[in-house]
Amino acid sequence: MTLTASYEHCRRLNARHGRSFYLATMLLPAWKRRHVHALYGFTRHVDDIVDACGETGTDTGGRARALDEVTRRLSASLAGETFEDPVLPAFVHTVRSFGIERTDLDAFLWSMRADLTVTRYGTYDDLLGYMEGSGAAIGLMMLPVLETVPGAGRRAREAARELGRAFQLTNFLRDVAEDLARGRVYLPQEDLAKFGVTEDDLLRGVPARALRDLVAFESDRARDHYRRALDGVELLAPSSRPCIRAAYELYRGILDEIAAAGHDVLTARARVPRRRRAAIFARHMLAASAAGRAERRRPLEAA
Repeated sequence: MTLTASYEHCRRLNARHGRSFYLATMLLPAWKRRHVHALYGFTRHVDDIVDACGETGTDTGGRARALDEVTRRLSASLAGETFEDPVLPAFVHTVRSFGIERTDLDAFLWSMRADLTVTRYGTYDDLLGYMEGSGAAIGLMMLPVLETVPGAGRRAREAARELGRAFQLTNFLRDVAEDLARGRVYLPQEDLAKFGVTEDDLLRGVPARALRDLVAFESDRARDHYRRALDGVELLAPSSRPCIRAAYELYRGILDEIAAAGHDVLTARARVPRRRRAAIFARHMLAASAAGRAERRRPLEAA
């Protein structure tokens, strides 16, 4: 697997599984885009290992061993070893190129390992702890590739955490039925009790009023994370802002679709309509093009 082939494999993973995010990445300069694909490709690869179920050899023990092997290969690759692996060459090249912190990689892997055994979260604080290693850690890994304006690194990291949490919680709400089929419930247990929702209610697949109210409550929490993340967009390099603004609108649009369905997340999976996705992309395309041209001209003007 050559480095170029590995980057292309990661791009295809993003295109196949992360359609909204992939659309947003098209607003990045090409040189940044492939590194974002590499980060997505690795996290998707690990997530697929953890989510494997109902197949021969994909019991918890088997998945744990597979995750151990990914972790071992990652450490060895960062130390200079090479493997016949579709995602590691691109991912390791990106990690090295941008000095992505190993603590963020470890936080992500810890969170994925938790998914092997932890299927319920008692409180929202417990869920935030999990998201610190999933959504938040991924946001932090993306940040060096996106780049920040001078002096904004620390503030940008907190905004990246918030946006990662917002995206993650949005996905949890959209995928309640899908996660339930895997034996997981990411809605906090104390919130289920507060609204009088039982897991039997979820299993019946009937969107009762209590469940709709619970989903509306959790959606408001997600919107709070989006609001806290918004100022961080201006801390990014100009050529990265259109991509993140588009991703912000696309993922927040999932919450809008959930609300439009009366907060019913059991009957159908919420999707942003293709026309709206295209409109969001078009709205940011000119800004992305202008920022990219300015970025390319700057060294010549300085010379």
